[in-house]
Amino acid sequence: MTGSRELVERAERAIAASSRTSTTPPGQTDTGGERPGRAAPERIEAINQVFALYRLNYHNQYYAAFPDAEQLRQIKKLWLESLADYGVSQLLAGAKRAIEGSEYLPTLNRMHRCCREAAADHGLPPARDAYEEACTAPSPKAAQPWSHAAVYLAGRDSGWFTLANKPEATSWPVFRDHYERYCARVLAGEELTLPPAPALAQAQDRGKPLSDEEQLEQLRQLRRDLAL
Repeated sequence: MTGSRELVERAERAIAASSRTSTTPPGQTDTGGERPGRAAPERIEAINQVFALYRLNYHNQYYAAFPDAEQLRQIKKLWLESLADYGVSQLLAGAKRAIEGSEYLPTLNRMHRCCREAAADHGLPPARDAYEEACTAPSPKAAQPWSHAAVYLAGRDSGWFTLANKPEATSWPVFRDHYERYCARVLAGEELTLPPAPALAQAQDRGKPLSDEEQLEQLRQLRRDLAL
């Protein structure tokens, strides 16, 4: 078997053509007739790309494991549902990690592990953990010891009021979308940073009263934190 990294690189070049070579077009029947809104097209396409990577790297194993189109459709549907908490970039990073780490076709359980490890390599917590952290963080938000800047930035963009007051069915998808975008940037090599700590916390550390300008900046920061 050719070196894993070489195979991954070759597969990445072939991904653009995967929809033409796949027996099931991306985003159509792969998910077993998902109703509109149940799975975003980009997530369906990501699962198709993951399986395209596996097909190109584990050719004989792949066709032995998925001998017919109907079985493959059901397997893709299962993976789409089971891996719903991972962003598109994390899914692809997890698939590449699985390929580079083993010469055997990954199971769903191993795919979960590889997705978590791909994010953990960059210090990114799982999306659910990040959501809970953002929902429960006290104010001022920018002064908290965040596990990763991506968690704070996703919470800020989602709106702290939304996270604190809206039901999970509303706030979770909003946060997850923002968090996925920041994770993608981190996985692409970008270094995210937190904003400076609020002036109030800095002034308290110095034991000095706030100046007029510092008070105004603190109000501006509070408005940003509360999405007002």
